[in-house]
Amino acid sequence: MIEAAKGTRDILPGEVARWQLVEQQARDIFTLFGFREIRTPIFESTELFTRGVGEATDIVAKEMYTFLDRKGRSLTLRPENTAPVARALIEHGLLRGAEMHRLYYIGPMFRYERPQKGRMRQFAQIGVEVVGSDHPAVDAETLQMLMLFLGRLRLGALELQVNSVGCSVCRPVYRDILVAALRPHRDALCTDCRRRLETNPLRCLDCKVPADRAIVDGAPPILEHLCADCAAHFARVRGHLDGLGVAHTVAPRLVRGLDYYRRTTFEVVSTSLGAQSALLGGGRYDGLIEELGGPPAPGFGFAMGEDRLVMSLPGDLPGLEQASGVFIVVLGDEAVAAGLLAAARLREAGRAAVVEPAPQKSLKAQMRRANDLKARFVLILGADEIARGTLTVKRMADGAQQEVAAASLVQALTELDHG
Repeated sequence: MIEAAKGTRDILPGEVARWQLVEQQARDIFTLFGFREIRTPIFESTELFTRGVGEATDIVAKEMYTFLDRKGRSLTLRPENTAPVARALIEHGLLRGAEMHRLYYIGPMFRYERPQKGRMRQFAQIGVEVVGSDHPAVDAETLQMLMLFLGRLRLGALELQVNSVGCSVCRPVYRDILVAALRPHRDALCTDCRRRLETNPLRCLDCKVPADRAIVDGAPPILEHLCADCAAHFARVRGHLDGLGVAHTVAPRLVRGLDYYRRTTFEVVSTSLGAQSALLGGGRYDGLIEELGGPPAPGFGFAMGEDRLVMSLPGDLPGLEQASGVFIVVLGDEAVAAGLLAAARLREAGRAAVVEPAPQKSLKAQMRRANDLKARFVLILGADEIARGTLTVKRMADGAQQEVAAASLVQALTELDHG
């Protein structure tokens, strides 16, 4: 038997409703804030990620699915989508004016890492990007939108954590301070942090190894070494969050794993996901578009793993258990044609209808099938109904049942809807 590749999984029909609900809520909320959807290719030039994400990041160094095409060009399955969105804006000349671009995306990403709960090698992300303004209000309003979206999903206790990682002026200075503080403890750090100390020291702040955390907690926080502009920007972001009523805490050790982040960074953490409590994150990436060959165009965004969102949904969330429409029971061969005609009439009226032409199955067996499909109504068609030009309609919620004329079927179901 051929099985799904390690780190991938099938999302079966019984699960898909949860994914659709999350995606629809995202589209509804993002549209309220003026965002529009963008769709980028699943694979891109490898250079896009080595330049945009950073060669020293774990994603580029260890996690990318990279291959040569038949002409020897290096291509990579996208591990994230901010760099592809930036590439699309540059390529299509959308950054020539002064307007802002509010974009969102939903789709698969790929990273070669150890599969675990809520973290797969092929995973779906929902993300947004705001390009064209470095105003602190952009950061705050986008975070307000995010927390509104998460609130609609009723994910339980969530905490928005914010920090600033500085800019091209103050970040290099802090990098040297951090290296000086950690280098005496180098031999006590984990293998990854010893590598990061040479290539990307700020990632040491994000290490989850308990022994390393004790060492890192003794290093000076970056907030004490921001330049005046970055400190003012962060203060204004927090002020706007307060003004919008968005609760948040400052997490002075919070960094993100991608090199393009500047100034505001954030995570939303959940208390219901165990050790992997970070539900999603993002931040500001001023300079990324210039690095990729575009004009100066600051940006702010976030991405969230849809797998973890779906896994965290409460079981009683409205919309998860919706009845699937009408199931038509056909008893005997002559009932099949009448059942197909009834289904066609219902669909023309905008009602979902299912007829499974298995007339040899008993009424009891077909009723079990209707129950499995969570049908709201069942129509029963047998020889007696066909002779009288009627159908028996049963409402599954309470068992209410009546015989109606075939020509009045749609009206009868409408009345039963409100009965």
